[in-house]
Amino acid sequence: MMKIVRYSLLLAGISLLIWACSTEKNTFVNRSYHTVTAHYNGYFNATLLVDEAINSYENSLQENYYELLPIEPVPDEKEVIGLYPALDTAIAKCTEVIKKHSMPSNDRPSKKKEEHNGYIDENWTLIGIASYYRRDYEGAMKNFKFIRKFYDNDPSLYIGELWMAKTNLRMGNLTEAQFNVDNLDKALKEQEEEGKKFFNFKKDKDEEKAEFPKEIRFDFELTKADLALAKNQPDEAITYLENSLKFAKKSQDKARVNFILGQLYEKAGRPQDAKKKYKKVLRYNGRFEMLFNARIKKAVLGGTEDTKKELKKMLRDAKNAEYKDQIYYGLAQIELNEGNREQGKVYLTQSAFYSVSNGRQKGMAYEKLGDMAFEERNYVSAQKYYDSTASVIPEDYPNAEGIRRKAENLSNLVVAVETAAFEDSVQRIAQLSEGEREKFVKDVIKQIKEEEAERKKREAERLLQLQQNQNLFVQNQSGNKWYWNNAKTRAEGYDEFKRMWGQRENEDDWRRSQKINFANAFNEIDDSTAFEDTSAIAMQQEDTLTVDRLLQNVPLTDSAMTASNDRLVKAYYDAGIIYKDQLNEPKFASSQFTAVIDHNYESEYNVMSAFQLYKMNEVQDPVVASTHKSYILDNYPNSDYANYLRDPDFFVKRKELQALQEQEYITVLERYNRGLYYPVIARANVVIDEEKDNRFRAKYMLLKAMSLGQTSSNKLMLKPVLEQVVAEYPDTEEATRAGEMLDIIENGYSKNIEANFEKSSVYTYEDDKHYVIIFLEPKASSASPRSNVVSFNREYFSRDGLNASSKIYDLENDQSIVLVQEFETDLDAMEYIRVFKSTRNHVGSMHDLKIFAISPKNLQTLFSTRKLTEYETFYDEYY
Repeated sequence: MMKIVRYSLLLAGISLLIWACSTEKNTFVNRSYHTVTAHYNGYFNATLLVDEAINSYENSLQENYYELLPIEPVPDEKEVIGLYPALDTAIAKCTEVIKKHSMPSNDRPSKKKEEHNGYIDENWTLIGIASYYRRDYEGAMKNFKFIRKFYDNDPSLYIGELWMAKTNLRMGNLTEAQFNVDNLDKALKEQEEEGKKFFNFKKDKDEEKAEFPKEIRFDFELTKADLALAKNQPDEAITYLENSLKFAKKSQDKARVNFILGQLYEKAGRPQDAKKKYKKVLRYNGRFEMLFNARIKKAVLGGTEDTKKELKKMLRDAKNAEYKDQIYYGLAQIELNEGNREQGKVYLTQSAFYSVSNGRQKGMAYEKLGDMAFEERNYVSAQKYYDSTASVIPEDYPNAEGIRRKAENLSNLVVAVETAAFEDSVQRIAQLSEGEREKFVKDVIKQIKEEEAERKKREAERLLQLQQNQNLFVQNQSGNKWYWNNAKTRAEGYDEFKRMWGQRENEDDWRRSQKINFANAFNEIDDSTAFEDTSAIAMQQEDTLTVDRLLQNVPLTDSAMTASNDRLVKAYYDAGIIYKDQLNEPKFASSQFTAVIDHNYESEYNVMSAFQLYKMNEVQDPVVASTHKSYILDNYPNSDYANYLRDPDFFVKRKELQALQEQEYITVLERYNRGLYYPVIARANVVIDEEKDNRFRAKYMLLKAMSLGQTSSNKLMLKPVLEQVVAEYPDTEEATRAGEMLDIIENGYSKNIEANFEKSSVYTYEDDKHYVIIFLEPKASSASPRSNVVSFNREYFSRDGLNASSKIYDLENDQSIVLVQEFETDLDAMEYIRVFKSTRNHVGSMHDLKIFAISPKNLQTLFSTRKLTEYETFYDEYY
């Protein structure tokens, strides 16, 4: 009897369970069963997955505190790849719940009028949120629009509207985002004013609406601030962020909002308000990097002796070992604000030294030093600092292109100034007697060795400081896995650098192997600075520091001295032109042009420098201008410059003459093309014999030669004219052509071979369905790679229904491929390849293999022709 009762109860329970599984019956049992299942099997577990993914992203995020922090950090295209597994699983869970537990069934959403399962809307919302973080903004928007349409009397309505605003913001649809925000503002205002639960998205609907959720108020204010910044309205963003603090609950959220407010107040020129906000950041449990930067910014904005002491105390704190470069930069800012330029330079130099892995900070220090040198009109030093800045800054550095342009524009000046200084120094050394030169060089060798010993000592101290810095960092950051924050990997990189480059001074131009500099050999203050020793010389053997070696560049012969003088006056003139035209420094320019004339060496630069000095003083100092005018007329009476001084319209008239000459040459050329060879020869003879200044004279010579070739079978008659072209106009196009014609006359024509310039390929581009093909190594088994690709597809592209198969490509070489199919477009295939190459999860080193997108037709062609190299070329061109 008891068995029958138990059996009956069991049967009844099973029947009740089966009955409760029905989604079409709206009973308490049915609702309870499906609601609990939708809550815990779907929404709860999926929320944990999404939260875990976002927390993992935020914990590993390396933020740029040099720029305004984003109000809501979201993963970019590369960062989101690591979130795919968790987000896709969350989407799959919620989708399955909606499919199985909607009441009534959700098979035909358009016909559905109501929902009895209280957690289905949360699952729809979470799918949209997961799609948002996955950067699938179109998919997210579809979910949120469905929520707004179907759940118009539920708190999910407000949540969906908020996430619609966030999604539109990410898509750049600012007008639509503003519409979403206005809807929420309207609902909130009506609710506060009327004290009712009312949200009127639809007209003529009087029923009571759900209450605006308090838990989204903080996020709502942040979204409004984010939108304001996107619309370049920082003042409004400040207002919204201040309001958001009323609803912030988490300590980290309060810290972040206050930090962003501090940045906005700084940009708005309100340093005291910014300082207050940075001070508030320190009250909360924010990330260490944020607290550190807040402390630095607060100290710099303070600018008192106490703040200097605070920063120096931070230098001694082991937790700040990695951030010494920023601390020194902060100290430099305070000193410069107080007018202490020299001490500011000292701190900037230390900031650059301690910036081991922070290219942004190192670049800021170098750029500031460059700006200061430029302000002081020390352009050579400024160029070197700008050049150093350009070599270390990242691509997203503000005004990176402008800095590179500064370095490039000043580089020619540096070359000119250093060339002039070098040539002047070695010429003075050359003027010494042989005994004096030998004694001088021996003194220099002694100085080099002393400087090398000092350099080694200084380098050892620096290396010790760096090692101590790294050790402190290891003690405080050993758990961080990010590459640049990992002391072990940084130390390995530093050792690898030393193996490759040796011990190098932390200075500009460290790559240069030889930097002996004679520039200051006869400095009036200290003659002992004739040679500037650097780390490159230190690496050479002592026996290479000989008198003969150091005198190699000293011009001890007449020809060497002439060449040195040519380089010297050209460098003076080039520097003068740069000072005059690019830097607007007439005094510096004048000194360079004067140096050319005072050097007493005859060259084309003498008259050019005198003319520059004349033009510079023509209005401001006519007396000085008259002196240079007389110099040109007395010493270079037949020059173009003298002609200009006698007739200011000289260059205008010459330009008009050249225009006439050009027109006349075109007329003669047309006669040649019409076969009028004798008139061409007659006119060419006049130009060749009587118009030596005609800029088309070499062309007339060629026309004469070609006309003679057309009128006579004796081609040897052309040789004198062609040889004249080569002799009088070497290194010109006309001389090259004349040489070719002479070669033909003497050696005849080479055999004509027909060239085929047509480019064809067996492959054709198709904007249609595509596959992805992965070529395995020869003789490698395809089983494991195919399994890896299947696992990769399941984790990262689970919603795309991809199929992976292995095939033999080259039987002779035992090479196989893995084929992934299929993709709707070539862009989908290329996105797959991008993700495949961006991760090692499952695929390991497979992303180093050859992998291509390919259309079905081209795949068939590839297998039939085996022309892989040709397809690689085709792929590079079209994909």
